[in-house]
Amino acid sequence: MLHPSVLKAFLRIAGLLGTACLSLAPAWADNYPVRAVKIIVPYGTGGGSDVLARQIGARLQAMWGQGVAVENRAGASGNIGTEAVVKAAPDGYTLMLQNTTMAVNPAVAGKLNYDPEKDLTPIMLLGITPIALVAHQSTNIKTLKDLLDYSKANPTALSYGSCGVGTPQHFVMELIKQKTGLEATHVGYKGCAPGLTDVVGGQIPLAVLSANLVAPHIKTGKLNAIGISATARYQLMPQVPTFEEQGLKPLDISNWYALMGPAKMPPDVVARIYADVQKILAEPAIKESLSKAGVEPYPGNGADLSRLISADLVKYAQLAKSANIKAE
Repeated sequence: MLHPSVLKAFLRIAGLLGTACLSLAPAWADNYPVRAVKIIVPYGTGGGSDVLARQIGARLQAMWGQGVAVENRAGASGNIGTEAVVKAAPDGYTLMLQNTTMAVNPAVAGKLNYDPEKDLTPIMLLGITPIALVAHQSTNIKTLKDLLDYSKANPTALSYGSCGVGTPQHFVMELIKQKTGLEATHVGYKGCAPGLTDVVGGQIPLAVLSANLVAPHIKTGKLNAIGISATARYQLMPQVPTFEEQGLKPLDISNWYALMGPAKMPPDVVARIYADVQKILAEPAIKESLSKAGVEPYPGNGADLSRLISADLVKYAQLAKSANIKAE
């Protein structure tokens, strides 16, 4: 047994060493990042999530002096890439550019291999793109009233394309059908691009798609825009009224984009990423670039994103049940 004086001295030294270790322990954010960061996009290239990830990633790389790589891991409605992020170390070196689809998936597919509310760290909201219902020019359908009148006169004639079963676009049209009694058969494409091709080509009379994709074809007159699924008019198509303006209240379903990471990320790293990305989004060149891509600012911190995800999980679950929307 140690002599009391020796034990006392030992404990004093141990205490001093402990204090020193605590003072030397680096704050994560003071050193972050010390190596390359990866942003996983759980969808294909060219979409809003991909555009945002590449714009932000390039600026973060310049700001941090470390590599920032964007990796597309598409498949299973974004679940493959999301699961990769869930399993990654929560050190801030694996991030994810996610969108509304994550909140829709549980409503359509049932139980997932991860919990959107518990297995991820919400960092911030980034932007939003509304959804548009369009008609081929040959239909002469230009307004919601035109559409409803046509449907009443031709109750079995209409079909519409979407970006896929259980996508936000699909939900928008099913909600319109519930609110108006519209009759239209759903054709679910594997992505927005093929649906856009068919409605522009006249193979299908109607389509509900991300508004930024249809905007150029509205401008050329190949498509007629019937309405926008947001509470305010869309910057790329300011002449097109919202559905709420046309009497369908509430009807606010848009694609939001958000930055996330694995659960249990250090709070100071989250704060560092949030602050740096906020600076990037405020840059005039980035604002202009995203505006041209049809992404409107939709700011919010991690708490705001968490609340949005929780609300959307409930909203889409209710819609999926009432419209009987299930995965194919």
